[in-house]
Amino acid sequence: MQEHTLSPVGRFERIILATDGSRYSEGAIRVAQDMARKCDARLIVMSIGIVDPAYSTLVPNLEREAEAMAQRNIDAAKSAMEGLEVQEAIRLGSDPAEVIVATAEELRADVIVMGRHGRRGLARWKLGHATAKVVGHAPCPVLVVPSAARMWEKRVLVATDGSRYGELAAVTAGKLAQACGLPLTAVSAVLPSHGPERRQSAQEAINEVVEDMGRAGVSVNGHLADGRPDKAILESAGRDGADLIVMGSHGRTGMNKMLMGSVSEKVLNQADCAVLVVKA
Repeated sequence: MQEHTLSPVGRFERIILATDGSRYSEGAIRVAQDMARKCDARLIVMSIGIVDPAYSTLVPNLEREAEAMAQRNIDAAKSAMEGLEVQEAIRLGSDPAEVIVATAEELRADVIVMGRHGRRGLARWKLGHATAKVVGHAPCPVLVVPSAARMWEKRVLVATDGSRYGELAAVTAGKLAQACGLPLTAVSAVLPSHGPERRQSAQEAINEVVEDMGRAGVSVNGHLADGRPDKAILESAGRDGADLIVMGSHGRTGMNKMLMGSVSEKVLNQADCAVLVVKA
């Protein structure tokens, strides 16, 4: 499998935790601190003071109050981290996603960790706007953590289809599995409408992961999964007991102009465990 250079792939030395102080950040806080310890990484806890430039000159102390709220969010996250030394980053802005992405670029983050908001009303199947926007624009992988999820300790599952996004996901998943001493499952989904060439290509992608990760000393297995890709990935994770899913931001049908593939979005919406979306 060809090595790629992103940040570089699979390195997690600088972790940014974006917290908004809500209960939806609880899982992200737990996982970020455990990941920082496991990877011996620098953890940067950031929170955003929401300010609208149109009102900042009209409302007295608006920016000061926004900064104070962001500091309270950071303090609350730190209080749950059992003495872990962290770097703080308070930023002001009107668009949280844009601020998170800009901060990740500024601080050369290797991964952004953030929570997944709940499903409400008519938007119950829609990923939170800010989270989706961060995944789409971030310069690094994004780890999205449901509020009840915890640090992975059973198995890593990687979804691969032989595309460059799938290859990057496989390299990253292999390095995480190796670092955490966990087994790895590689899965590729195929539809009944796919012909022999597509099925063979999917099987070759799995074989490549199994061979490369096996040589690296990772306990690995792989299989084709029949059915809609998002459903196949989630069912495989449940069946194999995986508590981390790693996947590319797009698959073979992805287009560069799209911020995030539909399969990635569906998995992010429905997974009970943390999902790491790897960018290309």
